Amino acid sequence: MSLSTHVLDTARGAPAVGVEVHLETHTPDGWQRRDTHHTDGDGRIRAWHTDVEDGLHRLVFDTGGYLGEDAFFPEVTVTFRIADSEHQHFHVPLLLSPFGYSTYRGT
Repeated sequence: MSLSTHVLDTARGAPAVGVEVHLETHTPDGWQRRDTHHTDGDGRIRAWHTDVEDGLHRLVFDTGGYLGEDAFFPEVTVTFRIADSEHQHFHVPLLLSPFGYSTYRGT
């Protein structure tokens, strides 16, 4: 299974470069961090260094690190469930502005 994300700064109309994003998986002991990356020059993280299997996961975006200390939403957490991970690609984009954000399951 592959997982990717793309962060777009809708206020600037440009990719959000350098956003730190953590991939976490829910386990019986709670949330466990699996990997961390920064978005590239196109605002993307194309691949994670860990396998993502069926279950509950989340991407934690450090939006405060990108938008600055006055960010209204200093962190955005997107929780999602994966089923049938062997045969699919999962893309979780984030549209970001200083006072709002949106996400969806992409392709």
